Amino acid sequence: MSGSGAKYLFLAGLLLACIIPSCLYAQGNLLLTPQRVVFEGNKRIEELNLANIGKDTARYLISLFNLRMKEDGNFEEIIEPDTGQRFADKWVRFFPHSVILGPGESQTVKIQLIKPSGMEPGEYRSHIYFRAIPEQPPLGEKEKKQDTAISVRLIPIFGISVPLIIRVGVSNTQTSLSDLSLDNGKDAPPILNVVFHRTGNTSVYGDLSVYFTPVQGKTILVGTIRGIAVYTPNTLRRFRMQLENIGNINYHSGKLHVVYAIPPSDHKSTTIAEAELVLH
Repeated sequence: MSGSGAKYLFLAGLLLACIIPSCLYAQGNLLLTPQRVVFEGNKRIEELNLANIGKDTARYLISLFNLRMKEDGNFEEIIEPDTGQRFADKWVRFFPHSVILGPGESQTVKIQLIKPSGMEPGEYRSHIYFRAIPEQPPLGEKEKKQDTAISVRLIPIFGISVPLIIRVGVSNTQTSLSDLSLDNGKDAPPILNVVFHRTGNTSVYGDLSVYFTPVQGKTILVGTIRGIAVYTPNTLRRFRMQLENIGNINYHSGKLHVVYAIPPSDHKSTTIAEAELVLH
């Protein structure tokens, strides 16, 4: 530090790693599709499409890592699998391992399944992580001196990840919904609480839709959340969802019909589980 009293606090590693379901999955200036990679049946090759939607050239490092889903749907990184969990990272290879994208440019990442005949039936899961590398100042370029006592510079390192899943054998998974309740405070939006239950050898993934039926009148859609997963080996997931308050809906009477269904983009919309809540 210089004698003028100027100090620089450099904060690196401000990591924003997101696992957010959407049709087009974006974080920072990186657009990524599809939002999940699933190998099943005879599929051996998959592709992920990356696009730089920003105004600057960006570099991304690509890697595989493993996550545990907690009951509230959040994730934490793990090294060893939990009981009943299998990692997919050693059964795949991908290319390239890094990309540089100019503004508006796109790149395809190819993922190949290496599937020995000895793989046990069930599901294997890891996550593909795309980490943005911040632009560094040219060598020899000096920081401008400042007279202020402290200067704080934040360098965000954006990241985005998608699940990579291998399924071997026939799925015997079943799903149900329970413990429906509604938080309906006077000065707060209505919040639906629901618990997902999963049994079997594969994860589940679908859209959650909530319909309100008044005592008298027509049924209306009051909320949809796309891309909700319950990953193996988890047997339940607790979920909270804000409902719309269209036309002064009276959430103290009538009923809610909650439907968990396979997204239409994967198959024809197929109901996985459903439940009802009578309102009082």
